[in-house]
Amino acid sequence: MIVLLALLVPVSAIAAWSDLEVGDTGRFISTVAPLDSDPHVRQAVADRITDEVMTQVRVGPLHQSVRSLLHEAVLSFATTEAFKNAWRTAARAVHSAAAEVLSGDHSNGKNTPGGHRKNGQNDRTVTIDLAPIAEQVKRQLVTDHVPFANRIPVRHTEITVLESNGLGVWRVVAQGLRTAGIWPAVGTVVLAAVALLLAADRRRALIRVGAAFTAGAALLVIAVAVARGSVLADLPNNGDRSAARALYDALTVSLRTAAWSVLAAGPALALGAWLTGRRRAPRHPAPPPSAPTAPTAPTPTAPRIPRRTSRRPSRT
Repeated sequence: MIVLLALLVPVSAIAAWSDLEVGDTGRFISTVAPLDSDPHVRQAVADRITDEVMTQVRVGPLHQSVRSLLHEAVLSFATTEAFKNAWRTAARAVHSAAAEVLSGDHSNGKNTPGGHRKNGQNDRTVTIDLAPIAEQVKRQLVTDHVPFANRIPVRHTEITVLESNGLGVWRVVAQGLRTAGIWPAVGTVVLAAVALLLAADRRRALIRVGAAFTAGAALLVIAVAVARGSVLADLPNNGDRSAARALYDALTVSLRTAAWSVLAAGPALALGAWLTGRRRAPRHPAPPPSAPTAPTAPTPTAPRIPRRTSRRPSRT
């Protein structure tokens, strides 16, 4: 039962996270939206838009100057309220595509905003469409009378944040656990309560439950780290990977917080139960008092007869 409890801890945490964090559109967007101020995300957006524009614009010897000017303009735009609104729109599309990838629903083969099929196969990618941001940047540059700004093309420039073929077994796990929802967490609490109620020695059972929580939390920390490496491994080592890393870390912050919290609470629970048992146990039991002994009667002694001395008559 204790081994089952240790296995249920990471399962229940991932199931609740899949249902409440990834499955809920509002929570997903509220988690991803603050990434508009992340320096890695801003740099990735600026690099991708600049590279895409410079492949379409021919300015001859002014290439490097125009590129630097455009790059700085995109970085400057990333600090505006318009960029935040465009980023929230992109985050909503990312959630729709990520939900399809994790659930295995490919919308009958049709592409959706924020995701598309790769090479016409079942493998899908989750992307951040930068076209709305590029449109806003072009509009701002034209307003500022920047040279060549009106020649900037607006295309569906994308940042890839997830490759479905890199998920492997993690997608199957996510599908099953998202369906389970919060019920594995409820089962974990019930199992821990049953283990304590049926135990002959409650203190030792409490120590074992704390150890099971500790082991389960350690498994959860390892699973999150391994999944992170697996998700990022298939992405190119450029701005896409940096942006995807920031997105993954933002989405799993609640999962990692739960893991470290349980990892701290488990040993504390076991240690508290152990110390409580030591306080209740007697330290040095005193030996039982010996029974009083009855006084012994004195041994009778024979009466002492005085010794007679004979006197001889004196001679006169």
